[in-house]
Amino acid sequence: MVVKKLAKESQLPSVLEDNVAEMEGELLGESEELGGIGSRPPSRPRKLYSRGSVDSQTVTRSDADPRRSLSGRPGEEMADGGSDGVEGPEGEDPGEDTDGGPAQAAEDQDYDTDLEMEDEKVPYDPTGETCYRSACKVFGVVPVSYFLRNMHTSELNMMHHGLGPQGTKALAVPLVTNTSILKLNLRDNRMEGPGGAAMAEMMTENCFITEMDLSENRLGLAGAQAISSMLRENSTLVSINLSGNDFDDHAARHLADALVTNQKVEALDLSYNRMGNMAGELLGNAIAENTAVKDLNLSWNCIRGKGAVSLANGLGANIFLRKVDLSYNGLGKEGAVAMGDALKVNNVLEELNLSINRIPPDGAICFASGLQQNKTLRTLAMARNPMQTAGCYSLLKAIKENPESAVEFLDFSDIPVNQEFIDLYEEVKEVFPNLRVQHGGCLGKNKKPKLKDASEIQGNTESADKTEDQGQALI
Repeated sequence: MVVKKLAKESQLPSVLEDNVAEMEGELLGESEELGGIGSRPPSRPRKLYSRGSVDSQTVTRSDADPRRSLSGRPGEEMADGGSDGVEGPEGEDPGEDTDGGPAQAAEDQDYDTDLEMEDEKVPYDPTGETCYRSACKVFGVVPVSYFLRNMHTSELNMMHHGLGPQGTKALAVPLVTNTSILKLNLRDNRMEGPGGAAMAEMMTENCFITEMDLSENRLGLAGAQAISSMLRENSTLVSINLSGNDFDDHAARHLADALVTNQKVEALDLSYNRMGNMAGELLGNAIAENTAVKDLNLSWNCIRGKGAVSLANGLGANIFLRKVDLSYNGLGKEGAVAMGDALKVNNVLEELNLSINRIPPDGAICFASGLQQNKTLRTLAMARNPMQTAGCYSLLKAIKENPESAVEFLDFSDIPVNQEFIDLYEEVKEVFPNLRVQHGGCLGKNKKPKLKDASEIQGNTESADKTEDQGQALI
């Protein structure tokens, strides 16, 4: 076929066509005798590395397409159906090595090269240890061995580890993808504002941690702002402790905004901070709109005056709070009056702590009017208030006059009572046998010391004289 094509292209006379046919027949006969691919005719000079020659040399074909058809059938390389190489017997393509020769090896080598060019994938580390160690190098801190050992427990307690801001940042990196820890305690780690911001950023991504303790870390205003932003986005955190973080009235503004938006946190601890009257007003308005918080701790702050009144009003409007701790503030008479009014309309609250709030006797009497109508409060703590026995008596009398009262425990610690209060308590016990009252003692039970007889006094005098005489004799 190749010879016919060459003949056609060179326009040989018709007289020579028969000779050409005979020459092609002879070439095919020689190919069959040799059992291989036919060699080129003597009239055409043989090139080096001719693949079709009997000496097993190959021909490099520059104009042929290296990517041949997967079917392997001859004649599919060129669009015009022609071929510039010598066709083997039975339609075999001369460029194909049926015995897996150099051509196949070259193709295999090309495939291997493609595989080597692919990017090597870094193996996934489910433990997070590699990620944590890399983060420690970046932030220049030493990895905490306790964290490496317990990073896959459901409850991680890392109190008093002295992480600092940089250590907290490194710790936050593996916690972003951690799926094991459900309760995280980082109390007293000196993380400050930058560390608090890192933990807040981590909590915007982590959707497994439900309880977090960040107390005593000096987060300050920057930390409060970061935590508030996190609370507006996080939907899994149920309990958070922010006690002892130097939050003031400015920080309370951000926290109040978070309380209005977040409807998932059920326990919030803001004790041992420096929030004052403005904070009371802001938090009071936020509590009135919040529908999730059930346990609120605002003890050891500076809430008094208008702030206390606003906080009490918010408590009265809230129908979800179950436990409120306002101890160690300065509610005074105004706050006690407002809190009594809140108890008249709130029939959800179960525990209330108003200890050490400078509540006077007349303030306790006004508060008792709300206790007389409340039906859900079970525990009331008013210890160490200057309300004296008159205030304690009025509260106990209010419970007696409320047949639907649910109070089970009254805490009047360090407040002395008189015998009249003790008698009233005995009467109330007959109606409410489960009621327990703790007070600072009864004033009527203090008895004067019993006087001794004259004979006993004379006998003691004689014995003292004898002892003095013996001492002088020894001298």
